[in-house]
Amino acid sequence: MTASSTTQPQALLDELRTVGSGLPGLHTDVPPSETWADRRLHYKLVSPLNRRKFTVIVVGTGLAGAGAAAALGELGYNVEAFTFHDAPRRAHSVAAQGGINAARARKVDNDSIARFVKDTVKGGDFRGREADAWRLAEESIRVIDHMNAIGAPFAREYGGQLATRSFGGVQVSRTYYTRGQTGQQLQIAAAQALLRQVSTGQVNLHTRTEMLDLIVADGRAQGVVVRDLVTGEISAVTGDAVVLATGGYGNVYYRSTLAKNSNVTAAFRAHRRGALFANPCFIQFHPTALPVSSEWQSKTTLMSESLRNDGRIWVPVKPGDTRPPNDIPEDERDYYLERRYPAFGNLTPRDVASRAARTEIDAGRGVGPLKNSVYLDFRDAIERLGKKVIAERYGNLFEMYSDATGEDPYEQPMRIAPGAHFAMGGLWSDYDMMTSVPGLFVGGEAGWGYHGANRLGANSLLSACVDGWFTLPYSVPNYLAPLLGKPKLAADDDVVRAAVAEAEAGVQALLDIHGTQGPERFHRRLGDLLYATCGVTRSAQGLAEGLEGIRALREEFWTDLRVQGRPDGFNQELERAGRVADYLDMAELMCLDALDRDESCGAHFREEHQTEGGEAQRDDAHWLFASAWERAASGDDDAAAGPRYVRHQEHLQFPSVPPETRDYR
Repeated sequence: MTASSTTQPQALLDELRTVGSGLPGLHTDVPPSETWADRRLHYKLVSPLNRRKFTVIVVGTGLAGAGAAAALGELGYNVEAFTFHDAPRRAHSVAAQGGINAARARKVDNDSIARFVKDTVKGGDFRGREADAWRLAEESIRVIDHMNAIGAPFAREYGGQLATRSFGGVQVSRTYYTRGQTGQQLQIAAAQALLRQVSTGQVNLHTRTEMLDLIVADGRAQGVVVRDLVTGEISAVTGDAVVLATGGYGNVYYRSTLAKNSNVTAAFRAHRRGALFANPCFIQFHPTALPVSSEWQSKTTLMSESLRNDGRIWVPVKPGDTRPPNDIPEDERDYYLERRYPAFGNLTPRDVASRAARTEIDAGRGVGPLKNSVYLDFRDAIERLGKKVIAERYGNLFEMYSDATGEDPYEQPMRIAPGAHFAMGGLWSDYDMMTSVPGLFVGGEAGWGYHGANRLGANSLLSACVDGWFTLPYSVPNYLAPLLGKPKLAADDDVVRAAVAEAEAGVQALLDIHGTQGPERFHRRLGDLLYATCGVTRSAQGLAEGLEGIRALREEFWTDLRVQGRPDGFNQELERAGRVADYLDMAELMCLDALDRDESCGAHFREEHQTEGGEAQRDDAHWLFASAWERAASGDDDAAAGPRYVRHQEHLQFPSVPPETRDYR
């Protein structure tokens, strides 16, 4: 459902948001390259004998959550760790395939920490915090050494040195990998480190448990409300600090590369309690996803970007060409990325590659049964290197493609298309990873700082590891140190009781609607609406229509939702209903942010703001800041009508990498 073409974007924008104050951001007397060392030096410390007096709650057991919980447990803090999976190793970090970046400069290709920062900041189109990129680069060296030490089986060169390959947006080889299973192997290593702390008693692991709310008392985060997904029991756990490492919100699009259970609920419930949400419209569409092949398909499947090292992307020159790909001669193929961006070719950044693919598909040169994809061809690489070498590099990925499509990628090109993937936006946090709610920290994809408007491939696993292993274990104690001697919030405190009662009422409200449509139907319709209005390309009119459509869909949700079963037990439809309710609000905030940001940058491409060549056109004079959204006070927040938002802004500075127009030609 969309609004009529008479929708006035500016009027709707003025109705839904006001502009608030600026955020303090990062102010330091040292250059960005020295900020992390300076900050660590001045952090307050908690002595070893005092650490057991503190309890830290960690929600999520992916690379960021498992790393933070394991590291804090190793240091001697009491940790309460939560996952809605049946085991921590099932967290969605396992799905990352191609590799993890590090500025170790082991290849003689002129890589360095400074070049890593330049690539990351430029790749994000100058919409991320530069000092965070410096920390990411600096700690990347320790990450590889650490993960290698705790059991990640990185690929090696013949002489035993760790092997690397290239990824999009760079011209060096800095990506470490374990074939096409990098996320899985890193997650196994991190989960084992976490379980070691569970066995020592430092970490209390809660599986099959979902966070429903954040407990804020005396102006700081002091606990969470959770629901046991097996028994349905809703309870509270209190602590001295809370870390949210709950992943991204790409599943708002319904068909995405994420696991079906990935959701935004924990982060958005924290947002409702006062945590600012930064840059929600910055969504990455991965250029190497499998195309949708059926109306009833429930998700898309990711094929690693590493395939673009040896695969060549092309479409037929002639629109509507129905010949099999191997029958199309070389002079009738358009290797459009190599033609448009010769310096980077098929390894252009993801936002550039996705927009280029969408342009070709919309021009009628799409391939496959639904004409909704482009070719990724390994013919030349196999001729040059041999099938054995390609199988060694990508064999499990080729097997996965064959299993999903029934086609042999050794014999004919793969078919790929852009698919909703990674959220660069997330809960706003300061340099210490603490949100606008004191005591609430964020890690991994649930945060916002590193990637700007477009994440470079293989920086996702890195940012999660840096947050979990080498940032939060420093910054959380800095927050805890002044709290020494203060008692933990009592489990029977009035604030705790009220939060539990509110969560119980929220669950019951979903059950009491007694409508006719299940939550999956609403989620599917929401995804179709977002792909149409807030997808690879956007426009003011389309976003306004999307906002109107989301508001109408939300009203229908709260009057016609059907949730079968009871609250006191295993009820997956009830779980999905709560998550879809949050997706509806998240979608509104995404479209609002996209409409408000009147420029193109990275993955946020507004049709009104592009160069003659069709590239994104930033407006640094007016938009060189991160948008951090505050939700209206609960008294003004009606579930069906939706809230009003206040946009705050953190001004971004780039002393090391001065803003420039991105050029990958």
